[in-house]
Amino acid sequence: MSGRKRGRQMDDPVDLFIIGGGVNGAGIARDAAGRGLSVRLAEQGDLAQATSSASTKLFHGGLRYLEYLELRLVREALSEREVLLAMMPHISWPMRFVLPYDPAMRFDATSPVSRLVGLAMPWLRGRRPAWQIRAGLFLYDHLGGRKLLPGTRRVDLSRGPLAQPLDPRFRFGWEYSDCWVQDARLVVLNARDAAARGAVIETRTRVTRAARVEGLWQIETEGPAGPATHRARALVNAAGPWVEAVLREAVGAEPPARIRLVRGSHIVTRRLYDHDRCYFFQGADGRITFSIPFEEEFTLIGTTDQEHDGPPGAAICSPDEVAYLCAAASRYFRKPVTPEDVVWTYSGVRPLYDDGASSATAATRDYVLKLEGETAPILDIFGGKITTYRRLAEHALEKLAPFFPQMRGPWTAGSTLPGGGFAPAEAPRLAEDLVRDYPFLTGPWARRLIRAYGLEAREILGAARRPEDLGEAFGATLHAAEVNWLIAREWARAPEDILWRRGKFGLHLTPDQVARLAAHIAAHAP
Repeated sequence: MSGRKRGRQMDDPVDLFIIGGGVNGAGIARDAAGRGLSVRLAEQGDLAQATSSASTKLFHGGLRYLEYLELRLVREALSEREVLLAMMPHISWPMRFVLPYDPAMRFDATSPVSRLVGLAMPWLRGRRPAWQIRAGLFLYDHLGGRKLLPGTRRVDLSRGPLAQPLDPRFRFGWEYSDCWVQDARLVVLNARDAAARGAVIETRTRVTRAARVEGLWQIETEGPAGPATHRARALVNAAGPWVEAVLREAVGAEPPARIRLVRGSHIVTRRLYDHDRCYFFQGADGRITFSIPFEEEFTLIGTTDQEHDGPPGAAICSPDEVAYLCAAASRYFRKPVTPEDVVWTYSGVRPLYDDGASSATAATRDYVLKLEGETAPILDIFGGKITTYRRLAEHALEKLAPFFPQMRGPWTAGSTLPGGGFAPAEAPRLAEDLVRDYPFLTGPWARRLIRAYGLEAREILGAARRPEDLGEAFGATLHAAEVNWLIAREWARAPEDILWRRGKFGLHLTPDQVARLAAHIAAHAP
């Protein structure tokens, strides 16, 4: 094409070229590299810049999906929780969720199970009776083969720490298990492990065109070093909310399936209660809201389900969504939550597979993989959720296996991510050992390092004997040594990469501290 600007030509084709550096793209890159395939991944922004850093930050089965009879998805997600917990005990850990029971709660009965209960027992229409909730929790405990996480138990909400923040009308409820995960770090660690196994990870690199040429994919990119051309034996479109745009604008093809863009927004307040439990609140509209201890000093409340019409990268939590989440939490808490209590909001666009559901809430969270082409195949990823990213990667490579007879078999189930080579229960001891060996560390500082870097925390601290040995202090225990590590090892190139993705320092730093951090990154990033 004579009018097209040509750049660097990459002569040796890779097996897989992956578009998208979210959890699915990074997960597929890691799995494929570990099976012996050559891999190149291009992400138009930072790793986990969009949907994958805007989740509710849970590895969970999806208790409410049982009402929509998504049994395959729930079973897979439940079985994955403990696999993932063992893979990454530094960035994921068990959490207990308290579900208060409200006998007066009435809601829009749109799910299949709720409609069935309403038909069979009209006097229960619009309600979730206690036996129905307990039956769902029993299924939740046993559907996925739970081994490590404790099961459901009934809890007294008339007194004690669990009752303290709640409205006094709640007398009892149930407590069940799921897991927390630092979502953006999950993506980065998958990308790091993929790179350690030979994959090439390119951030801030946009795919502008992809076409089949002489039995291979020819992919043109625009990145920090300028335009480049690559070749690949197979193309994976893991662009999340941009999956259809990539097909239409870069590949020049009509999508084989459609996605439904659904915005999920969250609010963060100062800490609303002192214990470490989360709450699971049922709303009158049939949705649920989580209230989760966050970053030691805060409480995270989410999420919404709103149809999203604008650009995926422009998602923000609207004033209406802030009001909705405040109202949802206020219905349960003793002290109302108001918009004035909100210190931060974030929003992401979920690329849900469009199954024709009547509402965003009812739309499936399952994933669909579409493979096209007898030679130089393209695999498009539609939908998915963070809990099932590893299984999605396995299924993606099963689809591609006929094109790569040399590819080795599945391996990730028994693996660990960088820094995660320890048992989940050992994290508190590792933090204590860090304080013993580096006496200048405070308990919260040591816990943060272990929860972010695991066994690699000691590489960041090195031979330091006092805080000053770690270089310039930016606030909130963040020092130049850690920033330089993130630049050198984790593709951090801009302040936002560290403030809101590699960590949540943006909640703690002042504008002056942020400005000093930005100056340091500008001076040290490639």
